[in-house]
Amino acid sequence: MAKSPKVSGAGDTALVKALADILDEAGLAELEYETADLSVRLSRVAGTAPVAAVAPVAAPAATPAAMPAPAAASSAEDMASHPGALTSPMVGTVYVAPEPDAPAFVAVGDTVKKGQTVLIVEAMKVMNPITAPTDGKIAQIMVQNGQPVEFGEVLVVIE
Repeated sequence: MAKSPKVSGAGDTALVKALADILDEAGLAELEYETADLSVRLSRVAGTAPVAAVAPVAAPAATPAAMPAPAAASSAEDMASHPGALTSPMVGTVYVAPEPDAPAFVAVGDTVKKGQTVLIVEAMKVMNPITAPTDGKIAQIMVQNGQPVEFGEVLVVIE
């Protein structure tokens, strides 16, 4: 049984601001705080201010058009053994840009630094930045914007 949010005034606002500061200082993507009277969940999209989430919403169903072609699947299997393969740490939906109209984080041929955001994987309405594990050059991008991905699926190959 889900608890409904209960806001009692300035004290709760100060608490949310304090939790948002903790979220920023610790570099977290998500923070939950719960007492008998109050339940707060904060999450962020990479590069933006924290946003308070009210309730989780079901992810949209995958359409057949978003599924990779069988030829791409064999290529992905070949790339899984590549030492520079960056795989998805979770099941979710991949986004190549921070916003729909924004340019992609990276393109084939771009040089990336360790820790640089390469993609975002959305899981349960939480945007999780996927960062480059090492310095290198983007050799191949194996996914398309809005594509559902599985745990361990190759997203990008960095050489």
